[in-house]
Amino acid sequence: MTINNHWIDNSQQLAELCEQLQHATELAIDTEFMRSDTFFAKLALIQLSDGEQCWLIDTPAIEELQPLTQLLNAPQLTLVFHSCGEDLEVLDQVLSVRPKKLFDSQIAAGIVNIGFSMGYARLVENMLQIELGKEDTRSDWLARPLSDRQKLYAADDVLYLFRIYKLLLELLQQQERQSWFAEEMHDLQRIASDRREALDYYLRVKGAWRLKPLSLAVLKRLCEWREQAARSLDKPRSHIVKDNVLLDLANNRPTQMSQLHQIEDWYSRSVKRFGEQVLQEIADVDPNDLPSELPQPLSRAVSDVMKKMRVSINEVAEQQAIPKELMCNKKELEAILRSASEGQCEWPARLVDGWRGSMVIPALQRVIDSSDAL
Repeated sequence: MTINNHWIDNSQQLAELCEQLQHATELAIDTEFMRSDTFFAKLALIQLSDGEQCWLIDTPAIEELQPLTQLLNAPQLTLVFHSCGEDLEVLDQVLSVRPKKLFDSQIAAGIVNIGFSMGYARLVENMLQIELGKEDTRSDWLARPLSDRQKLYAADDVLYLFRIYKLLLELLQQQERQSWFAEEMHDLQRIASDRREALDYYLRVKGAWRLKPLSLAVLKRLCEWREQAARSLDKPRSHIVKDNVLLDLANNRPTQMSQLHQIEDWYSRSVKRFGEQVLQEIADVDPNDLPSELPQPLSRAVSDVMKKMRVSINEVAEQQAIPKELMCNKKELEAILRSASEGQCEWPARLVDGWRGSMVIPALQRVIDSSDAL
């Protein structure tokens, strides 16, 4: 099959392309971007395909990108990605694109039991018996001009993706799992929305559970300050202050610059630049408005119950011919066990309302009922 690849690098070409595709109902899409020393990714290329043609859009060279935003936000359009988490983040940041309809081939492959979290090249080889080159995976996509090999690599990312999309649609229908997949796509959009909010980053700091409420309030405030600083300066969070330094600051609550210079992993240059702001943030914490202490790690006995839960879930997954990783995640199991330990088992909404519930809840309930540790 001969495919035409089109290089789009000016506003007029882009406007004409978007007009041509304005009524499209499905497009395969991928992005190439760079992010090493910035908070926001630098979008270098967008690839689109309708299964017959591929378009490589040189976004840094195009002044007027609004037609592309309008096209990708079209309500009738399904955008087909492979492992779309980072793509969604970049498209939102750079183009304000928030797709109305999503199809993620990686998740679909899991639902139809081809494999969990399978990489694109491996999925192409599995489903189409085509081996893709890997030489350009780590190219500098912002460098110009791109080589013919880079362009071919980029086009392959959407050409084969469109073909895989059609095959996966058939498999979902054959296995009557379209509703399962639709639920996963809805959850994916919710996760993308939550990530945009960037709330409660302090809950993800390793070791935060050890902090008392006042120190936890300091950590929360410092995380919020760092988030604003990272965004405004367009620097990675770790270039402002590392997580372990935030934990140290929260735990010790320093009041003087001299104390900051004693922190081992905080560079003197950063202390000079951000130290006064940090001290002010710590001083401004309201001792009358403190968060609840975070739960401690599960005891060994309860962790043993979790292992039995996993075994039970794995058995269900094997019976249902679906990857075990899709059934229930660690965070959900921990929440279930904590609630059961307190005498009232609470099930996550994703299990109660979703396709997993009828399979997963009975399997986990049997383990809980037979355990002496809860």
